[in-house]
Amino acid sequence: MPALKARQSVQTKVKLSNTLRSWLPILHSGLSELEEIVQPFVQSNPVVEVSSGFEDTFKGKLPKKPLFTNVSNSRTEQIEALTIQKKSLYDVLEEQLEAPLFPTPISQKIARYIVENLNENGYYDADEEDFCIRHDIDLTKFEEIRQRFIYLEPTGIGAKNITESFLFQLQSLDIADNVYGLAVKLIKNMDNIHTYKDQAYFQEAVRAIGRLNNPPAIDYLEDSVQIIPDIFIFFNDDDGIEVKLNDSYYPVVHIDESYKVDHPFITQKIKEAKSLVDALQMRKATLYKIGLMIVEYQYDFFTGGDIRPLTLKTLADELGHNPSTISRAIANKYIVCNRGTLAMKDFFTTAICDDVSNSAIKEYLVLLVKNESRDKPLSDMKLLKLIEEKFKVTMVRRTIAKYRAQLNIAGSNERKKLYQLNV
Repeated sequence: MPALKARQSVQTKVKLSNTLRSWLPILHSGLSELEEIVQPFVQSNPVVEVSSGFEDTFKGKLPKKPLFTNVSNSRTEQIEALTIQKKSLYDVLEEQLEAPLFPTPISQKIARYIVENLNENGYYDADEEDFCIRHDIDLTKFEEIRQRFIYLEPTGIGAKNITESFLFQLQSLDIADNVYGLAVKLIKNMDNIHTYKDQAYFQEAVRAIGRLNNPPAIDYLEDSVQIIPDIFIFFNDDDGIEVKLNDSYYPVVHIDESYKVDHPFITQKIKEAKSLVDALQMRKATLYKIGLMIVEYQYDFFTGGDIRPLTLKTLADELGHNPSTISRAIANKYIVCNRGTLAMKDFFTTAICDDVSNSAIKEYLVLLVKNESRDKPLSDMKLLKLIEEKFKVTMVRRTIAKYRAQLNIAGSNERKKLYQLNV
């Protein structure tokens, strides 16, 4: 009898491990990727057919009372958003790192180092001294190669700051020499741009500067693509806030059990197919539970308040999973609610103190900058003081600077220059 129990226990573990093996990649994938993830499981399985979850129109799959209105119903747009892949900035630059601009191995080595050290905005952000010492390259030679980035697309790439980027880009514009000369002066003297307003061609120069990209890699920043959410959170007249899975987009697995052949191969394939169905159901159940817990913990947010501190471990403990499982579950997943479309990971924030999340701090920081004086933008110290007064917390200035960088907000001096240019 003990031997029988042990054998049953092993069989149960094997079945569970087979399901989990299917479940983890299915759990990690976004809804738009789910069919692609499922395909390898069924390609060699003769008892399985999969129906696409994208066959019906998007409109027919929305809940009747969602708290949003900006979803496109265009079938063509959906397909394009999911299938068209644009070259990355690094792909575009890599194609240009050759003769005639970079004809020698050393010039290409320098150029690639510069590309590898571009920040997300396209600015060169590194210390080349160590690189030059390691490769026995003269600093003057390095700078000579970097200046050739003036001729690369997108223009302005590889510059060290906004001023240099604007000067790079200005050379590519087809404008009159007198307008060009004044535009150079304006760019180099943005702090005192108002002193040039009475000069001839001032308006033309300002308009030319207004055509320049800031940041230079703006066309390659993460695109706002059409997102297929996993969860809808909307108000129901009877039950208040309701959580609904967007399960209409799940691929449907059909298992053909009509085979009359009693063969181990067929039996095994039917078991594998059922494990796949179980894995898809486990994905739905896990995400639904997470959606319910997010509503419970972040109820204030859905009714107009701030996101509160919430860690992966908190939810993992509640649901009986590892934090790594919750991390997989929220990756590439989105929620649609009355506050817009949000990545599920946005609901998990670290705490500044017991009642304040860094997300709330960042949201207030954006609001302060949005409403600041264009003549006298708020310094980091002033932002720090206002945030500490608002949230009754103690912080340091470098934290504000870090949050600004994460939010792609320029410093006060640079914002003032941009305001004066009306860029």
